[in-house]
Amino acid sequence: MLQFGLRLGDRPQQLATTTPKPTRLLKRLLGDPETVVTRMATAENRAQLAPQFLDAIVGRYRGSVLGRQELDGELIEDLPDALWQRAMFAPVSGVVPERIVVAVDPPVTGTAKSDACGIIVAGRVGEGAVVLADCTVKPAPPLIWARRAVATFHAHGADAIVVEVNQGGDSVKSVIEQIDAKVPVRAVQATRGKWLRAEPVAALYGRGLVRHVAGLTALEDEMCGFGADGKSGGHSPDRVDALVWAVTELLLEESRPRVRGFRGLPGGSAAELLCRRSRPRFS
Repeated sequence: MLQFGLRLGDRPQQLATTTPKPTRLLKRLLGDPETVVTRMATAENRAQLAPQFLDAIVGRYRGSVLGRQELDGELIEDLPDALWQRAMFAPVSGVVPERIVVAVDPPVTGTAKSDACGIIVAGRVGEGAVVLADCTVKPAPPLIWARRAVATFHAHGADAIVVEVNQGGDSVKSVIEQIDAKVPVRAVQATRGKWLRAEPVAALYGRGLVRHVAGLTALEDEMCGFGADGKSGGHSPDRVDALVWAVTELLLEESRPRVRGFRGLPGGSAAELLCRRSRPRFS
């Protein structure tokens, strides 16, 4: 929007300061021959910074991918060992999913310093899937993330909330029921590490079976920063975890009959439940 303001005077100019992230806009500006680029590393500003910051933050992240970006001002495209590369994110629009799920990766604790609660919306479209929204929230006390998850469920006309229960067990499902007991909840439990769980999903991206709507920059940044250590840029990959559960539910577990884990549905026979799951949605 600032570009529209450069319309007065003989030589309108604009000054932008930012951490260099590989967004389309930033790469376009850097590639413009009229753009003058100046970089300054954190070390050059040492005299103005608190010693505790230099010891705790600079010392922790120096040499890492996140440190090269945040401390040295480098434009990092993708992690060399990342499961996802930006070229995998095929854009899509105007789709009508047959089935939609909201996947939730709750944090271990709900304090202000805790990790975010990853909340990703995805839908099944034919043999593939489309990621529709990133509704991740932080800080994320239980009632806060549960309200966001339930609101997201209703806003997108989803069929179920898929929630990881490794950290909270039955209490994770019960906190959602406090907000809306009629929402179908499917509890999932991780039995493998984050990297191993993500590999089959990344393979689906490689085959072109998963696409993204526009505007999922934070999710895509986290995916491209997801390394073999199971972290993304030095922090917990909350969005990635939720994405993996969503796509796994839609494409890798879709053929498995499920009755247990869904609550609040009318009727009760397995046939009724499975028929409702398979009904196309046009909302």
